Amino acid sequence: MTNEIEFKKYLIDEQGTSDATANAYVADVKEYETYIQKHGKGIFDSRQEDIKAFLNDLKREGKRGSTVNRKMVSVRKYFEFLRIKGRITKNPAFNVKVPKVEYKVPEYLSIEQIVHLLDEPDESDLGKRDKAMLELLYACGLKASELAALNIQDLDLRIGFVSCHGDNTKARIIPMGQHARKAMLVYMKDVRGKLVGAKEDLGALFLNYAGERITRQGIWKIVKYYGQKTGISDDLSPQIIRNSFAAHMIKNGADLKSLQELLGNEDITTTKLFIALSKARIMDVYDKTHPRA
Repeated sequence: MTNEIEFKKYLIDEQGTSDATANAYVADVKEYETYIQKHGKGIFDSRQEDIKAFLNDLKREGKRGSTVNRKMVSVRKYFEFLRIKGRITKNPAFNVKVPKVEYKVPEYLSIEQIVHLLDEPDESDLGKRDKAMLELLYACGLKASELAALNIQDLDLRIGFVSCHGDNTKARIIPMGQHARKAMLVYMKDVRGKLVGAKEDLGALFLNYAGERITRQGIWKIVKYYGQKTGISDDLSPQIIRNSFAAHMIKNGADLKSLQELLGNEDITTTKLFIALSKARIMDVYDKTHPRA
């Protein structure tokens, strides 16, 4: 890809884009460049019609609207970068309309199901660890990779906060609530030291039975196990618990901007997946309170 390193540097340094998102933009532009080269052109020869044809092909391939939308944004950003740097005089993607994305509510659990799930782990050492993990996942809306990456120093049990640095996003401080704090206190006091055993303590917050940092895959297996054990779902995932955190926050009045910050979403578009819930809550309030509803 032409100017790949310079484009990525522009995204990160001048646009404030995370490393992971910048890599996604670069990959999308490479895909477009391959497409236009197959049609006998170079990327600098691009016209509005070429970009529209690229998007139409993606839609014909069955790509989701959100995916097509992101690739359009990537290509537009790249041509704007070239224009700013003086390599082209006009951005050919400037007036190309992005496909309208219909936001669907992600899968999530009811509050009753969450309570059932969080009450399931037993009083064994691993049960206490699992209880702490599940409570923290739900209390803070963490991804499995973020939970796995936590260290002891990221935890403030005195005040009840966790500092999350995962997935190349900027660090965010998230309150954990009394239930998660209680479960974490039990885990730290009664269990973690036993799991470390005679091994060198490297500071990972959650450990597996061998005393090593638990992996993202390990967390997925644990969550799936409790989903099956409770009968809630055979395919329960940490993402569904994260979705439940967001859904319940929205239903109880959280605004999208605050939720975006708690989830660590770089772009509010991701958080807007829950917009249907927000609208439903507004309609519910209206129906219950307006005298002429």
